[in-house]
This record gives sequence, C-alpha cells and structure tokens, in this order.
Amino acid sequence: MNDSATETLLDVSRATRDALESVRSLGGEQVNAIEASARDASTPADVSRETTTASTDETPIATQTATAMRVLGHTGESFPRPERRRIVTVANQKGGVGKTTTTVNIAAAMALHGLRVLVIDLDPQGNASTALGIDHHADIPSVYDLLIEGKSLGDVMVDVPDIPGLSCVPATIDLAGAEIELVSLVAREARLRRALSEVVADFDYVLIDCPPSLGLLTVNALVAGEEVLIPIQCEYYALEGLGQLLSNIDLVKSHLNPDLRVSTILLTMYDARTRLASQVADDVRAHFGTTVLRTVIPRSVRVSEAPSYGQTVMTYDPASPGALCYLDAAREIAERGAGGDTDIDAHSDTGPAKGESR
Repeated sequence: MNDSATETLLDVSRATRDALESVRSLGGEQVNAIEASARDASTPADVSRETTTASTDETPIATQTATAMRVLGHTGESFPRPERRRIVTVANQKGGVGKTTTTVNIAAAMALHGLRVLVIDLDPQGNASTALGIDHHADIPSVYDLLIEGKSLGDVMVDVPDIPGLSCVPATIDLAGAEIELVSLVAREARLRRALSEVVADFDYVLIDCPPSLGLLTVNALVAGEEVLIPIQCEYYALEGLGQLLSNIDLVKSHLNPDLRVSTILLTMYDARTRLASQVADDVRAHFGTTVLRTVIPRSVRVSEAPSYGQTVMTYDPASPGALCYLDAAREIAERGAGGDTDIDAHSDTGPAKGESR
C-alpha cells in the first residue's frame, strides 16, 4: 500500500472517530433524530413508508409529552367521586417511609383529575406544606390554631397554587408543643374530628399527614379518620414497627372510633435491582392480601427533588416514573371506593416469618 493510500485511511479513521465523539456529546433526542434520518436514507426510494415495520411518528419527546398530559389531567380522564367524603389518615410511626410524599402526590393526582382534596399537615416539620408550596412560618394560621386555639377550618385553610381543587392546612413549628398542650384539654383526642365536622367546602377526600410517632397528634388523626393508608418502605426494618401501629389502630377503634379501618397499604421506595425489595413486597402481599395496592412506588430522584422546588412530582416532572406510579396509585384508591372489605385485624401477626416469600 502506497503512502497516499495510507494517509487516506488515516484521515477516514480520524473523521470517523471525530464523528463518534460528536454523536456521544449530543442529547438523547438529537441522537434519535440522527438515527431516524439514517433509517430513512437507507430505505429504497421505491418502497412506501407505509410498509416499514416500525412507526416513525412517535419520538421520545412526543411520548413524554403525551405522558405528561395524561398525568396533568389534560386528556379528559377524571377519577370517580366517592358517594360521600372520605377521610384518610396516612400513618406509620417509622420515619422515612414516604408518608408525606405519598400524601401530597396522591392528593395532587386526585385534584388534577377532577376531585376536591384537602391535605391536613399534622407533622410539626411541615414537609407536606413545603411540597405543596404553602408558607408555614410561625405567623401563618395553621393546624396548631385549629387544635389548640379552636379556630375554624376555614380560618386556616389555604388553596394550593397551580393545582385547582387542592387545599391545605399547613403546619408550623408551633405544632411541636401541641402534644404537651393537648394533655390538659377536654376531649383532647377528638379535637381534629370536631374541626372536620364543620367543613363547609364540598371535599371528596381529606388526607391527613401524620408525624412519625404514636403520640396525641397521630391519635387525633386516627380518631378523625375513617380509613388508614399505611406506606411501607420495601426494607425489612419497615415491617418491624407495623405490629405496634396496628395495635394502636385497634385500640382507637375499640375505644374512640369504631368506624376506623385500614383500607390501603402502599409499597414505597421499591428498588427492582435488589432481591430484598422483591421479597419484602411478596411477604407484605402474602400477609395483607388485597389491602396492598397493585401499584408499587419505585425509588426516584425526581420524587425526592420535587419538594425543594415547592412542588409535587406530579407537576415537577409529570413524565417521570414516580409521577406515573403515584397517578396509578391514586386511581386505584379512587376506584376502590370505601374499601369496606379491606379491614385488617390488628390482632393478627405483625408479618410473615423472616425469609418467607411466595
């Protein structure tokens, strides 16, 4: 091979390498566009585009846009309304299992699909208020004023910006001392229930976000509610405290609120890469049956990022897997109605034996 041919091959090799580096630097949509152009160029001119086996109409951008439109409720889908207002307490005394995340995202999904929803932030940390973009500094009327000062719900309720049909009762740092102040009050366990009985607005759902404890604030939420939604993280430790929670629910049901029932269990932070998550999910389903929603919430960076922007994942990134899963979970809850057949006997075992799975 002469020198001229060798130099030509080297030039082609350099050009090919540069082209590959350029492609790697492009975004995903640009690469897809290049690939589509290449496929079109390789199609013979006398072959009709209608005979190609793969559709070229759907692009990643179009798919994500359609998904976002569905999550945001712009496709006309609406969730079924319950026959009467449903009050759901979201409780689990273990922290970090997704109580607040579940509360705000399910509430947002329901509101975006035609339901009227009220979120009551009963956690002194005020994370639900943050995620919904509601101010909750010390001077803001809050759930503390509702429980301790005896203010009406209308005095402390705030509409959530950008999500019509969704309202919130925020929590402030004052709520941290409410546990002590409630001790000396008459009917201390039923103060939230009495406040909710005065609701004038026509809410379809009231979701109560509980603190990670089994104190008087959580007891107030259990007395006020008709149903309990328990988020369970797909890890072993999340199962250990479940027995104590179910025992407390049984005590409240026996002495303070006979209509209380566990209607829903939602598996959260599911990591499909680990066998542990799959085993925990199987064990929970084997023990609690149809009380567990079919939808599982995966671990998602977008779900974690959304509150830092004062949003739920439903509006922060509506095309993300987390938003889609919370949409499906909200739809399941709405379609289940009152969930009267999903009551859990709190005297039952706290869970399957370690290592047991289906």
